[in-house]
Amino acid sequence: MKGLSINQKIFFAEIIGTFVVVVCATGSVVANVKSGGTIGLWFEAFAPFVAVALMVYAFGRISLAHFNPAVTVSYLISKHITKRQFFIYLTAEAIGAVLATLFVKNMIGTEGNLGANAPNYSFPIPVIFGIEVLASLLLMAVIMCVVHTKGLRGFSGIAIGGIIGLDIFFLSFISGASMNPIRALTPALFSGVLGDLWLYWSATFVGTSIVGFIYRRKFIRK
Repeated sequence: MKGLSINQKIFFAEIIGTFVVVVCATGSVVANVKSGGTIGLWFEAFAPFVAVALMVYAFGRISLAHFNPAVTVSYLISKHITKRQFFIYLTAEAIGAVLATLFVKNMIGTEGNLGANAPNYSFPIPVIFGIEVLASLLLMAVIMCVVHTKGLRGFSGIAIGGIIGLDIFFLSFISGASMNPIRALTPALFSGVLGDLWLYWSATFVGTSIVGFIYRRKFIRK
C-alpha cells in the first residue's frame, strides 16, 4: 500500500478485512449446513475467530481493523476516527461484505440462507435483543481494551477474535450472535430473508455505542 494516503490505506484495508471476515463467518455456516450439522457449531465459531485474529494483525495498525459498521460507530463516538473517515469505513465495509457474499454464493454454496444470522424466536424478543446487545457490547469492550493498551501486549488479534468466537459459541443459539450489521445484511439481502435484520441493525449498534460513550466519558478530554 505504498504511495497511498492514510484514508486510501484505510479504505482498502477495510475492504480486504471485511471480505475475509464475512467469508469465514458466513461460509462456515454454509459449510456446516451442507454437512447436515456434522461439522458443528465449534467450526462456525472457530472460523471467524481465526479470520478476525489474522485481519487484526494484518491491518490493525492501518485501519484499527473495524470490519463492522457497529464498531465504526463506536469509534466515531469515542473520537478515534473523524466524520469524514466514518463514511470511508462504511463504504469499504459494504463493498467487502457484498464481495464476500458473492464469493460464498458462487464458491461455497447457498445453504443456510448464505449464512445469514437467525435468532431463536422460542426465546422472548426482549431476551433475544438483550443477548445481541450483550454480545456486541462484549466485543466492543475487548476492542477498546486493545486500543487503549495499544495492542494488549501483542494479543490484540487473539483477544478480539477470541471474544467473537466465544460469543458465537455460547450466545448464537439465542440471538444468532452477529455483532456485525453488515455481516448480517449481505447474506440476508442475497438470500431474500430480511425478517431478522431489525435485530442486527439495532441491537448491535446499541451494544457498541454504550461502550463508545463510556470510553469517551472516561478517557477522552473535551
